Amino acid sequence: MAAGMTLIELMIACSILLILATMVLPLTRVTVMRRREEMLRYDLRQMRDAIDRYKDAADKNLIQVQAGTEGYPPDLDTLVKGVQLAGAADRHVRFLREIPVDPITNTKDWGLRSVQDDPDATSWGGQDVFDVYATSTGTALDGTKYSDW
Repeated sequence: MAAGMTLIELMIACSILLILATMVLPLTRVTVMRRREEMLRYDLRQMRDAIDRYKDAADKNLIQVQAGTEGYPPDLDTLVKGVQLAGAADRHVRFLREIPVDPITNTKDWGLRSVQDDPDATSWGGQDVFDVYATSTGTALDGTKYSDW
């Protein structure tokens, strides 16, 4: 009795492995994209939450803001660098640790909107940051555009 596999058995085993591998590859690709989309949603939520906390602090007069900004931060860097609390020269508050990297484009470039901009504007007026969106032109797994998130 010979030990080992015959050529036919080896070809059948290789064929089965090839079929299984071709089934797993698309699933892996979708899983990676789904994870990136989850990270994008998380990053957008974090930045929007930081903008809201800045606005709340401005509305409660905890921080001083420039006239005409309606209490929104002038840019995303202000959320990272922080601002001085009103009436406390030694107290500084930050609203965001760092500007996150867009997991789809792998850049820190985000689209910004101000209160004065149209709701669907793709260019920022430069006054203050009311909203942030992804600059990617791609389409998500659910069929929506990343820039609409």
